[in-house]
Amino acid sequence: MQFHYQRLAQQIANKIYQQQLLPQQKLSSLRDFADQHQVSISTAQRCYELLEAQGLIEVKPKSGYFVKAPKLRSRLPASPSFESRPRAVTNLLLQNQIQEASIQPHLAPFGAIQLSPQLVPIEPLRRSIQRALKHCKPEDFLYCNRQGHLRLREALAAHWREDGMYIAPEDIFITNGCMPALALLIQQLSLQGDSILIPTPTFNGQLQLIAGLKRRIIETPADATGIDLVRLEQAMVEHRPKLCLLTANFQNPLGYVLSDVDKQKIAQLAAQYHCIILEDDIYAECSYQGQRPLPIKYWDQHGYVVWVGSVSKSLSTAYRVGWFCIGGQLKAMYPEFYSANVSVNTPLQLGLADFIYSREYRNHLSRLQPQLMQQVEQYRRYILKAFAPLNIGLSQPQGGYALWLELPQKIDSLALYLAAQQHQINIVPGVVFGEDERYQHFVRLNAGHALTPQLQEAILFLAEWVKQAVDGY
Repeated sequence: MQFHYQRLAQQIANKIYQQQLLPQQKLSSLRDFADQHQVSISTAQRCYELLEAQGLIEVKPKSGYFVKAPKLRSRLPASPSFESRPRAVTNLLLQNQIQEASIQPHLAPFGAIQLSPQLVPIEPLRRSIQRALKHCKPEDFLYCNRQGHLRLREALAAHWREDGMYIAPEDIFITNGCMPALALLIQQLSLQGDSILIPTPTFNGQLQLIAGLKRRIIETPADATGIDLVRLEQAMVEHRPKLCLLTANFQNPLGYVLSDVDKQKIAQLAAQYHCIILEDDIYAECSYQGQRPLPIKYWDQHGYVVWVGSVSKSLSTAYRVGWFCIGGQLKAMYPEFYSANVSVNTPLQLGLADFIYSREYRNHLSRLQPQLMQQVEQYRRYILKAFAPLNIGLSQPQGGYALWLELPQKIDSLALYLAAQQHQINIVPGVVFGEDERYQHFVRLNAGHALTPQLQEAILFLAEWVKQAVDGY
């Protein structure tokens, strides 16, 4: 469970990452900070000491605490404003083509957001599966409960309790991944033609899923600092959507994490306007701060938030186990969820349960998180160096390993995508992260693989193509 000083430190870190606190800006004194947050001086001191250890602030003798100037600064990507209205996803064919290309193994893997196999704890996973098979019961070789094996649901509930989340095993449904969970929920909670509220730019796979299910979208603006909650509420008032699909922690592609205040506000809006929040929290365990940030679900007092996730981003995309957790408003729909859910491979469920109970999953996360932070920063440094002196924007995520790159407005990222494919490089062009081609000069890059010389050469190709395109105008 996260201590209060860690929560406070994370809130300040978020403000630093989002440039709400600027380099060399003076922070409150320990006494003032303690008064502002109604904590003891010792708690305030531990908060500042943690931030200092993370390299985010520094103490100057006889002057106080200051935000530390980062070793490398870059402009964050801009996000345009736009009208929020119900509409269809218009580029499903392109979405499908890009999704298929993103998983081609012979291309430089900047497309799909997935971890390198070198970061997957293969041997501990093998041992867990072997132990699970050795100790399983005869009934484990029959059809599994469609809600998911009780042992895995209990293991997940115990795992989340350590992070401050209390979910009853009977409220957990195990699925074949995060996207199947979202597909089931959308189909059960809405009808064809209904509109789903969704902040953009957003993960293109979500838009692809919504289009495939013949639902419409209502886009609201999001940027590197989070979601425009004023516009989100306006859309709830004007259009009364049944569902809102969003990510609060390390959103793909922007990388932001919402503040606790914003998360609480979203939970309140959901109850006020009777809008079910589908919270895709798939990246939460990839935090650079060592502690998983709480989801919106934590503040859900009325049961309007469905918490959805999987281990595909924190463990392996090949390990197809996900879940969704329902609240009070949806308890009556338990039979519908049960009948619509597809049973998940029992040995995989039992293996993951053992992996959690043996502490191997927690140990894996402790190793993975600092590795990701270092690896993503290596990518950021190399990208900024390669694209210099162009005026680009580059996300600075606080977790996860997706990078959102804003190129000069003249650049057509779809043309860059096609040129890159000719050179055995895969990227995802920004056009598929929203409508109206408003993200035409953006691209998303995966930083889940080690930055090898081959991948450095691929980044240099992208940068050189963009520079030549700019010079050609």
